[in-house]
Amino acid sequence: MSAALPLAPQESRLLSGLAEQQAFGAAWVALPAGSVLFLEGELGAGKTSLTQGLVAALGFEDTVTSPTYALMHLYPTPAGRVLHVDAYRVRDAGELYEMDLEELAEESRVSIIEWGEKLYADYPNAPILALEHVPAQPELRRVTRKR
Repeated sequence: MSAALPLAPQESRLLSGLAEQQAFGAAWVALPAGSVLFLEGELGAGKTSLTQGLVAALGFEDTVTSPTYALMHLYPTPAGRVLHVDAYRVRDAGELYEMDLEELAEESRVSIIEWGEKLYADYPNAPILALEHVPAQPELRRVTRKR
């Protein structure tokens, strides 16, 4: 049996600063192998910071950056490959499938998809985390699990 995930559906948590965002991301290592995790939120809300924590928790020691222009990054880890997708610039989900999204996701330890609203129906069991800035508190982020 796998460990409990750090947030239940509809639950929220406040994260203060980069270290807490990354630690929260690391806690998602509890996702079963082959899982997809969706992240949504405005620019600078912490999507990549959360991803950095999760990928580091799986043993990747190099730099993790947002794949905004490449659309996809693959990170080899001792626990298995991590697929990191930024679907912000994608007009149609078919573009990602033409880049072998389905096969890459199936073969990855975990797939993290930012701005993946167009893919929610294709991965109905995947958690969706919404990250947002907290007004008047620049270091604080609220993360809510939507499903």
